[in-house]
Amino acid sequence: MATLASRKMTVLTIDGGGIRGLIPGTILAFLEKKLQELDGPNARLADYFDYIAGTSTGGLITAMLAAPNKDKRPLFTAEGINKFYLENGPNIFPQRPDFENKLLELKGPKYDGKFLHSKIQGLLGATRVNETLTNVVIPAFDVKNLQPTIFSTFDAQSRPLKNALLSDVCISTSAAPTYLPAHFFQTRDDAGNTRDFNLVDGGVAANNPVSVS
Repeated sequence: MATLASRKMTVLTIDGGGIRGLIPGTILAFLEKKLQELDGPNARLADYFDYIAGTSTGGLITAMLAAPNKDKRPLFTAEGINKFYLENGPNIFPQRPDFENKLLELKGPKYDGKFLHSKIQGLLGATRVNETLTNVVIPAFDVKNLQPTIFSTFDAQSRPLKNALLSDVCISTSAAPTYLPAHFFQTRDDAGNTRDFNLVDGGVAANNPVSVS
């Protein structure tokens, strides 16, 4: 029997990049298809990786691959990721005349994020970080404390105040400064203790999530 120290760990990391999530989405769909050719049509990437780490749009993809559906299988196939971006991208990042964009930039973020927030919350519902089908690592950046905040399945299982809703984590890591608003939320443990989070895009801390994996 292999010891824990000698067993190799498999890690998948997914960079940020907004709508360019189509690029890793295409690569991941190809990889999952090849795994299905070997192990059958029900094979999913979460079955093969001990950890999936993602920043910004990569954090959203991480959740899509690792969050459970009602049958305790991954919420999305890898092929379904690009369908999500193609169907929802125009509403997440609506195109406007340049003068309107300039006015909005003076007021705050370019996009209000309402459609993205609603979509993510609808997809992930009440799922929390400790419920993912494989270990995840998703970085964000706390704009109040000026330090990285890393969400992981391991932390969520051992530290209740880090066991946030997966939707809150995804909204936070995707909140690119100047493009989308920062995200505030609060967690609470069984003893009534609370923790506040004021977060923006994980790319501020680690656009390449391998640095925190």
